[in-house]
Amino acid sequence: MQAPIKWLKDYVDFNETPEVLADKLTMAGIPVETIAYLGQNIENVVTGRITDIQSHPNADKLSVCQVDAGKEKLTIVTGAGNISLGDIIPVALVGAKLPNGMKIKASKLRGILSYGMMCSAAELDLDAKTLSSRDKEGIYILPADTPLGADIRTILGLDDVVLEFELTANRADCFSMVGLAREIAVLTGGSVKKPMLNLRETGEKKTNDLVDVTIDAPDLCSRFTGRILTEVKVGPSPEWLKHRLQSAGIRSINNVVDVTNFVMLELGFPMHAYDYNLLSRHSITVRKALPGERLTTLDGVKRELTAEMLVIADAVQAVGIAGVMGGLATEVTANTQTVLLEAAAFNGASIRRTSRALGLRSEASGRFERGVDTANTVRALDRAAKLLEDMGAGKVCPGIIDNYPDLCLPTQIHFAPEQINTYLGADIPAATMLQILKSLEFEVAAKGKEVTVTIPTWRGDVSGPADIAEEVSRIYGYDKIPSHVPNGDMLQGRQSATQSIVDKIKDVLTAIGFSEVVSFSFTHLDTLDKLNIPQTDDRRTAIPILNPITDDFPLLRTTLLGGIMETIVRNFSRKNDSMKIFELGAVYLPQALPLEDWPEEPLMLCGALTGKKNEISWNQSTESVDFYDAKGAVEVLLERLGVTDYTVAAAAHPSLHPGKTAAFRKEDQIIATVGEVHPQVLQAFNMSHPVYIFELRIQDLIRQAEPQISYQPLPKFPAIGRDLAIILPREVEGERVSQAITDSAGELLSEVRLFDVYTGEQVPAGFRSMAFSLTFRSPDRTLTDVEVDEHYGNIVACLEKTFKAKQR
Repeated sequence: MQAPIKWLKDYVDFNETPEVLADKLTMAGIPVETIAYLGQNIENVVTGRITDIQSHPNADKLSVCQVDAGKEKLTIVTGAGNISLGDIIPVALVGAKLPNGMKIKASKLRGILSYGMMCSAAELDLDAKTLSSRDKEGIYILPADTPLGADIRTILGLDDVVLEFELTANRADCFSMVGLAREIAVLTGGSVKKPMLNLRETGEKKTNDLVDVTIDAPDLCSRFTGRILTEVKVGPSPEWLKHRLQSAGIRSINNVVDVTNFVMLELGFPMHAYDYNLLSRHSITVRKALPGERLTTLDGVKRELTAEMLVIADAVQAVGIAGVMGGLATEVTANTQTVLLEAAAFNGASIRRTSRALGLRSEASGRFERGVDTANTVRALDRAAKLLEDMGAGKVCPGIIDNYPDLCLPTQIHFAPEQINTYLGADIPAATMLQILKSLEFEVAAKGKEVTVTIPTWRGDVSGPADIAEEVSRIYGYDKIPSHVPNGDMLQGRQSATQSIVDKIKDVLTAIGFSEVVSFSFTHLDTLDKLNIPQTDDRRTAIPILNPITDDFPLLRTTLLGGIMETIVRNFSRKNDSMKIFELGAVYLPQALPLEDWPEEPLMLCGALTGKKNEISWNQSTESVDFYDAKGAVEVLLERLGVTDYTVAAAAHPSLHPGKTAAFRKEDQIIATVGEVHPQVLQAFNMSHPVYIFELRIQDLIRQAEPQISYQPLPKFPAIGRDLAIILPREVEGERVSQAITDSAGELLSEVRLFDVYTGEQVPAGFRSMAFSLTFRSPDRTLTDVEVDEHYGNIVACLEKTFKAKQR
């Protein structure tokens, strides 16, 4: 929000310097971001009229002009092609300074002395967005009635100071000059001078007889008012109006449109003007857009609307996107003869969603999003009609259209002054509190120790005693409120068991070469499609976000795998083909949709490996990572967390390669899943390299973890090793065989390890050979071969009976 000091002084008198005023406003919760002195780098630039133009005798592209600058006549050589005899232009005299640092001197151009320079808008550092395309090109041409010899800063309104505010969303009332003036009056002891509205309705027909207004969506449009102006003369705005808008950063278009923008900035109420004769059947309907409906907005862009968007429509089609931007079909132009002025109040959340969905933000949408003063809709409408009437731009028809389904009543708050002092930890007199509230135009009624405050309709942010405390404290002065050390018991900060396990997991994975990544907590339905997640899977039940940051992330994630895959794709596109990464974060699993209770937010761990095992070097192998590297990472993690006695067996996962997926189980609970990413998933993400991933649910891991690792002394007695090679059917899993060996070997078996799997000529078809290394050890004696042979025999007998195995 930009507020010129001169404009503010139209509504309140104050003598404070811009710096002092900005400090007072900031300390009162109305933060001033910057103070801009317009025209501060312009010196000795005046207005002048071109009285003669001759071609330069020595240059085809130069002209020699005679310029009347009021007190002196100048010869100026220029190369501009947009000037004409009689034009009034800015003239930088000899000795002038311009914002770009240029200092003007008398200089000879192709043999002729030039005493000054004609200036363009760019050379005067005028804001390009407030200028028409004609004014941006060549020399800046001033109106024909501009006085000669006048300081250009005064003529262009550059002798002003602009305060730029960084307002919080709750202070919608301060997105207007009158709202800011109200705050300034309270802080400086002044009084607000509100615009007078003695409107003359000289039109022949009544407004109610000329237009019909219907609100089909009262939940999204609480009020719609309109006035008709006839015999309209559309043309340029007066200079004072142009300068007011330009100083606030808005381009002048024509008198009708400029007045609606002026009232928006003055009163904080966005308005719109329609060419009445272009409205089909002279009717207005406020409704939701039809499916697939399209509208070309004032910026010339054809936009496709959705059924959730609110539009203003005539009897045939939508003519404007409510609260965002009007339609091109009913634009006010030089041919317009009758105008319908609209002032309406729309639902802020609806306007925000529409603006975001269309990628279209405007001054109007920003104000509607924060909330407008519904009760003062008619005042804004009458103010605009009054300004146009005073300009002679048209005649105002008697009466207004006011469709107001639900009356907006002021809020009342009851409180006791002692309650406010308790909130603030202060001792502010009750009389001071009441005076502050009255200065803010709150209606105050005191009865005994209780005070009843009626909140003005423009202060929608004040709804309870805590807000009253804030209003009192910010005007009273935060610096006057004493500081107190809060009382309370001191507690030692410590990590929870979950936080400790999480830190341990990160330390372990980082130590074995993994890098942590952090992705958005949001996802898209397309990502679940790419991951092959079945339609019946619970992970398809994702929570939709009401206000997504972009259209690419409309859902809360139900798996970390999507973010991991996107990270890998991003690295592949930047020629990083080898990586070991992991992410530890929450996923969001609702019980049902729409939400009736808080969703589960379990912590998950997802890791991925791809590319080479080692960095490329002359002394390192060039092998690529494989399934066993991912499995080994999980085994290391489980070992460091004290998780033992688990089994590993083949498993299925929709995103992983069938036959190359395994699950770690303990007590019939899956604690980890490891596998190679499914080829279809790789194709969906446009990948050609194999990727191996592992997933763990942190809470399940915590239940199985043994943070206190028991100490075992090193063995004192030697071990005896045996190798066992057996032939088994191919469908028999190695994990089952290892478990059978452990169960049948007795207490002396300390370790069993599969070290070879073979299929070949010596092994029958449909079978394979497995070779196990067995280690026997006793903690209290040295074993003999006889003892070990007995246990070895039990193992062989068990395998032959259980799996019909044969020794090689």
